Amino acid sequence: MNLATNLIRSTELHSDRPALRLDDTVLTYRALAESSARVAGLLRERGISPGDRIGVMLPNTPSFAVVYYGVLRAGGVVVPMNPLLKSREIAHYVGDSGAKLVFADPGGERADTGADTIVVDADFDALLAAAAPMESLVDRFADDTAVILYTSGTTGQPKGAELTHANLASNVEVTATDLIEVDCEDVIFGGLPLFHSFGQTCGLNTAVRVGACLTLVSRFTPQQAFEVLARDRVTVFEGVPTMYVALLAAPERSRYDLSALRVCVSGGAALPVEVLRGFEAAFGCVILEGYGLSETSPVASFNHPDRVRKPGSIGTPIRGVEMRVVDDAGRDVAPGEVGEIAIRGANLMKGYWQRPEATAEAVPDGWFRTGDLGRQDDDGYFAIVDRKKELIIRGGFNVYPREIEEVLYEHPDVAEAAVIGVPDASMGEEVGAAVVLKTGAGVTVEEIREFVKARVAPYKYPRLVWLEAALPKGPTGKILKREIRPPGGRP
Repeated sequence: MNLATNLIRSTELHSDRPALRLDDTVLTYRALAESSARVAGLLRERGISPGDRIGVMLPNTPSFAVVYYGVLRAGGVVVPMNPLLKSREIAHYVGDSGAKLVFADPGGERADTGADTIVVDADFDALLAAAAPMESLVDRFADDTAVILYTSGTTGQPKGAELTHANLASNVEVTATDLIEVDCEDVIFGGLPLFHSFGQTCGLNTAVRVGACLTLVSRFTPQQAFEVLARDRVTVFEGVPTMYVALLAAPERSRYDLSALRVCVSGGAALPVEVLRGFEAAFGCVILEGYGLSETSPVASFNHPDRVRKPGSIGTPIRGVEMRVVDDAGRDVAPGEVGEIAIRGANLMKGYWQRPEATAEAVPDGWFRTGDLGRQDDDGYFAIVDRKKELIIRGGFNVYPREIEEVLYEHPDVAEAAVIGVPDASMGEEVGAAVVLKTGAGVTVEEIREFVKARVAPYKYPRLVWLEAALPKGPTGKILKREIRPPGGRP
């Protein structure tokens, strides 16, 4: 079994159809298959054996897909890396994974890791042209590792989640057929980083599975997104909540024809209900919210297109996956009660690369502990309450930041908001809110505080509210709460 079989199949059926587009650059399925075969041949010439780890530190360009599938064809293990990593971070990824070779962007940093480096620059095509193509795929077992995805490392050094060929193939199949319902006529928006699990599985690998076109965006901005959506007649938009917030707030949105758009997918973080409703009203397109993690390939649950959709919910488990809400002892909690979401199924990683203790802690009984607090309703739908580590305990009372953020997004002048716990001598923690206002808004922090105070219990509203020009975000656009600093203090 080899995940790259999907590319071979789609090339046989759709050889002349566009597989990838980046502005004026278009790569057909035939070209993608031929170039990836030459990458596999190049790796063989460099002495790479099946199971060897290969770093791929490239931005959203067609070259990412060429290298990604070339590594898989050769039987190697892809180690995706953010091209913006600094040298000490690169050293950790390469050193921890034992990568023998790294494909790197010419503009990125380098690190002395002992691994060979191939720079994907203007000379890369000539390098591939000189390599003998590997026409056949290297056979792999279903439980052989295909990709090692390093987690964001919010605590300690990032850990590598080992995703097998079976993990990824099953997640791609369910995403394509059950969830997004795509085929070769679809054009998928490629603004999510391909080195991240969401963009890789739901964007690149899903498009390749069905012969669709993935139209890439190297750096997301609302204007660039609108231009690509209109120009390429995009039918499927995939994004994180901050992308939806930015598109909804963009004044130029009415100038673009987005009539081809038929479905939007949100993941990576909880989508505020007010943003979902506002976006759907403005663009006339349904948003289906899902949930997953790097360790689950990533999709675990979804608001399925053929079932009742519940705004604010992450839906129900996908085919081949089970989910529960458990207490600290691993026992099921009652419907409606808050506990930690646990997952098992075909999508669950083999384990953390060379971290048996961390694997045993995360999967103590066959069920992966996500670290996310949630609840399940009587209909079996799940909802995320918050990250377990982001729970605020104020004076002995639990405050879930997402609940307060939902209220903040209801304010007509609020563009973005993040709620964090701030150390407090008397309460233990105080509720703090960092807020970004919409352009031209003149509301004061006192008015924002009173707005929330009128809508939640007295212990929940943020005593500390401050304005920011922008909130810190990670490579996928997810708000990085750990980098938010309240005025005069640290969270």
